[in-house]
Amino acid sequence: MQRHLISAADLTRDDAVLILDTAEEMARVADRPIKKLPTLRGRTVVNLFFEDSTRTRISFEAAEKRLSADVINFSAKGSSVSKGESLKDTAQTLEAMGVDAVVIRHGASGAPYRLANSGWIDAAVINAGDGTHQHPTQALLDAFTMRRRLVGRDAGLGRDLAGRRITIVGDVLHSRVARSNVDLLHTLGADVTLVAPPTLLPVGVGSWPCEVSYDLDSVLPKSDAVMMLRVQRERMNAAFFPTEREYSRRYGLDGDRMARMPEHAIVMHPGPMVRGMEITAEVADSDRCTAVEQVANGVSIRMAVLYLLLGGAVVDTRAASDSNNVPAAPHTRTEEK
Repeated sequence: MQRHLISAADLTRDDAVLILDTAEEMARVADRPIKKLPTLRGRTVVNLFFEDSTRTRISFEAAEKRLSADVINFSAKGSSVSKGESLKDTAQTLEAMGVDAVVIRHGASGAPYRLANSGWIDAAVINAGDGTHQHPTQALLDAFTMRRRLVGRDAGLGRDLAGRRITIVGDVLHSRVARSNVDLLHTLGADVTLVAPPTLLPVGVGSWPCEVSYDLDSVLPKSDAVMMLRVQRERMNAAFFPTEREYSRRYGLDGDRMARMPEHAIVMHPGPMVRGMEITAEVADSDRCTAVEQVANGVSIRMAVLYLLLGGAVVDTRAASDSNNVPAAPHTRTEEK
């Protein structure tokens, strides 16, 4: 593992599988009476969010607290950022407090990279979403969900998604989730197809390690997983399709379309879902939809990332430190990262 997690493209297959395997161990903590590990006791993690978030922010906070870290939540609203303070000055303030890791979400693509490589702060940086660029932990939790559903939890660790056919549908142009998933799924050996109207595909998509289609109906029967993306109107400054009804008719997933998918295939969504737009309530509430599982799996993945960046390389949550079944601390590294 590298010192920071900025982009899914930075992960090798071994890195990705290590995170997924570690998350399997971390997931066991959720099944215990006391859902905590002492691994990051004494470490301070700051959640630095310049954009609104529900699932990602709460998921990171839950992961940090389950690892016993000291957590500081920072929101741009109500802070000195709203008064004009720069990212540099904010970072130097955090450095003065002696933080060990910064989880950052920012509206500007490249902000986490700048923070990690600026020399402003000596802490691990985890990208929780930057503009339309990357969201690596979302891609990891999506891969974790696919691996559990499509390969199986009992097939042994070290598994990847080689040969699985993943379809990503919708607003690819504005989606950091789509970019991150294409990068990671390609690394894990999956075959990815993007389906979207031409106006919602980025320039240069032909160089991405995936296929492109404009016909959702032709791709569904060959898909092991179909990921629906929300149309991100807040990032749009023009009309990218005629009407919502027309978009839904051509690129929305309803019960009839879901029936054309293979029996084992799953439906995914990174959230928030706009029911009636890219996905119907019938599909969203079906047993094949993994949206809620993705949220739960996000905590395990983020625990794994934090552990590997700040803690150590070997984890065993099956051990108990006392009769109350409190998990023992994993073996941690003593050297400075």
